[in-house]
Amino acid sequence: MFKRNLIKVYILLWFLTGCKISHKTYDFEDSPNIETPDYTKSDSWAVLPNKLPNEIAYLNRSNENKNADVFFIYPTLIDGKNQKEWNSNIWDSEIRDDVINRPVKYQASAWMDAANLYVPFYRQAHIRVFNEKYKEEGLKALDLAYGDIRNAFIYYLNNFNDNKPFIIASHSQGTVHAKRLISEFIDGKQLQKKLIAAYLVGIKVKNNEFKNIKPMYSPKEIGGFVSWNSYKFNKYPKKDSYEDWFRGGVTSNPITWDKSKEAGKELHKGLLYRNMKIFSNNINIKLIDGIVWASLPNVPGKLFLKPVRSYHFADINLFWLDISENAKLRVEEWFLKNNY
Repeated sequence: MFKRNLIKVYILLWFLTGCKISHKTYDFEDSPNIETPDYTKSDSWAVLPNKLPNEIAYLNRSNENKNADVFFIYPTLIDGKNQKEWNSNIWDSEIRDDVINRPVKYQASAWMDAANLYVPFYRQAHIRVFNEKYKEEGLKALDLAYGDIRNAFIYYLNNFNDNKPFIIASHSQGTVHAKRLISEFIDGKQLQKKLIAAYLVGIKVKNNEFKNIKPMYSPKEIGGFVSWNSYKFNKYPKKDSYEDWFRGGVTSNPITWDKSKEAGKELHKGLLYRNMKIFSNNINIKLIDGIVWASLPNVPGKLFLKPVRSYHFADINLFWLDISENAKLRVEEWFLKNNY
């Protein structure tokens, strides 16, 4: 019975990333060669404004280009225990479908109403890179993944952006790369003037992560970043995990977007469920050091969520409509303040 229930939990949560650790792998240098993405070609992009997957195309309420862009970097999806590769083969049809049917459909879509959506395929690193045991080889895999993101962003700037303001949005491993991207291209650079906001979700981001780009504590604030990690109410990660991955991280309020340490479900705009339905006024939250505690979502099958402590898989889904509305607000504010 327990095994059957566990399977149901995984079915319920299938739409976002999990976290498993593999112990079987190649030396990084012996990994199979994966063709480098060519961002001049549309098949190296999961999403372009003129190439919206059917899974999210219906959410595009206007066929016209918007005045702002969002560059989204998706989380770790490769986590198989028997997967020996360090990086994902983005030319594999199953991996490509997985990107579309999980992070694009349930995460990146939150920003579609606010801006033109750009999501590059990239050779993401396997989840094992976040295990200290694999640190040396893992850094090489992360470097390869970041190289793809870097190349995609450069191509985006030179060929798609057309001097528009933009949002950087990311989750988990995507946020690891987003932090690096912001440090290299945006923080203290001319491009910082075009940054509407950075939504850096699912990985600890320190208050002083950047020299010039700071946390935002107002729903209309622009030019800074927000960040959070979600956990079940009154539950903590294991001690070492808490210290390494949560404590001391910026913890934004993804419902009120201000310095409020709590928010009731009456303020919650809505979570996105796996059937693409919005469940509004659904969760209460409380902020502690490095974590947003969330109450059990009131959704079909919620009983199977009861054993789940970490809501990392739903960092964005839980606040999907809150993010969507806030992104639109910040875009509007950027144009007001810049006299466009």
